[in-house]
Amino acid sequence: SLSSPSTQFKTKKPTTPGKRWLKRVPRDHLHKGKAVRSLTVAKRGTGGRNNTGRITIRHRGGGHKRRIRIIDWHRMATGEQQVMRLEHDPGRTAWIALLRHEETGQLSYIVAPQGIKPGDTVVSYRSEAMEQQQQQQEAAAAAGSELVMDEEDHDGITRTAAIDIGNCMPLKMMPVGTIIHNIGLKRNGPAIMARSAGAYAQLIQTGDTGYAQVRLSSGEVRLVPVEACATIGSVSNPDHQHEMLGKAGRSRWMGIRPTVRGMAMNACDHPHGGGRGKSKGNKDPRSPWGVLAKGGKTRKTPNQFVVKPRPR
Repeated sequence: SLSSPSTQFKTKKPTTPGKRWLKRVPRDHLHKGKAVRSLTVAKRGTGGRNNTGRITIRHRGGGHKRRIRIIDWHRMATGEQQVMRLEHDPGRTAWIALLRHEETGQLSYIVAPQGIKPGDTVVSYRSEAMEQQQQQQEAAAAAGSELVMDEEDHDGITRTAAIDIGNCMPLKMMPVGTIIHNIGLKRNGPAIMARSAGAYAQLIQTGDTGYAQVRLSSGEVRLVPVEACATIGSVSNPDHQHEMLGKAGRSRWMGIRPTVRGMAMNACDHPHGGGRGKSKGNKDPRSPWGVLAKGGKTRKTPNQFVVKPRPR
């Protein structure tokens, strides 16, 4: 019925104004204890100040004490890794998964894909693919011929056998249409794109040019090297975009300071400031530094790797 509470989000009885509008994603399936200490590092807040003490990034400061979780963005370890548990990371919107290597017992954190659960097994084929390509390049150089890659000859693994959620591999090993996240932009580089909660991209084309076409969730189509790696699936916690903090104090707990309107400032602080009453005068909307806020160009040069820009 309409009066029954929603199971998708966690709400509170409106005993206070802050609880009335609070809407959070349930975290009952996450680990209740602390993170692995060796996989964290202390976060030293700067309050948005640089080395001279001046504010260079506005709206930052305060917040609860945190420890940064060290995420494995490269996934170089070979062999199977078992998912031990899912955890909440205060420094990011997605859940993180604690992995334990089946052979070495080494622990590591990754951004948890949607649908993964404790007990699952994930594999990274990155190192094996790089070693095989290097061997083929050396053999081709010794024979004096060019390197020709076979689509089915990737670590002895067929395309369909390795397409499981959480597995990491080069884009050239994936079939067209695969949903991916944690996308790298270089052959040996870390994951750069599609890392926040609910983010994903789709592989739409691979060819002989050395680049694959990837459609991002914004609608942008971008060129990515086929040697770059990505992870199968989408990022966990897709309902994060519908959360409501409920009160301003919760933003302060997260280290976010208020955003003051320009009209509420003095004339010396903002182009909209000053005047009598609530008036900015007959001025075009501008930023605090006098740049036109609406309709102006925000980029100097186009990105050569963008095939199709996002719809605006």
